[in-house]
Amino acid sequence: MHLHQSVVDLKTGKSVFSNEDGTMSQLFLHHIGGLQKYIPEVLPLLAPNVNSFRRFLPDTSAPVNVEWGLENRTCGLRVPDSDAQNRRVENRLPGADANAYLAIAASLLCGYLGMVKKTNPSAPVQGRAYERRNLRLPITIEAALERMENCKIVEEYLGSHFVQGYIAVKRVEHENFKQVISSWEREFLLLSV
Repeated sequence: MHLHQSVVDLKTGKSVFSNEDGTMSQLFLHHIGGLQKYIPEVLPLLAPNVNSFRRFLPDTSAPVNVEWGLENRTCGLRVPDSDAQNRRVENRLPGADANAYLAIAASLLCGYLGMVKKTNPSAPVQGRAYERRNLRLPITIEAALERMENCKIVEEYLGSHFVQGYIAVKRVEHENFKQVISSWEREFLLLSV
């Protein structure tokens, strides 16, 4: 699931992501900065289970980081080519297994926090972003849940009951998953001994 995000001024109907001369606005860059900073903190809302993390492999069509770039599909955050009025950022990280409403809310929250806190993004990536290591995502659901649990600003905006409840449910799901021996484990670990 790829989320295209743009913001328009309610009074003028014009994109706040573009300056009058058609260049990227500071708000747009701060929005991207917020996505980069906070997506790793809300990743369980975009990648909700153990299978979600199996997609995050380098050299596949799924992004593995929160780098951004212009028309760059190796980045988790892609800025599609468009005119100034239609400027947007595409969050390419949510999977089809995510709850669409939660993924949209989480992604918009990350961008909003960047705009409010004036978070600057990294430089845009030119070339392949798979090799980049500085803006990586948590690689397991356990690590992602721990990051979400420790991010108080997410709890402040989404509510402690929701965040704590969501984390508790996902931890129980993961504990149940760990108790199941997969066919691969039986074939390659148990029967090959």
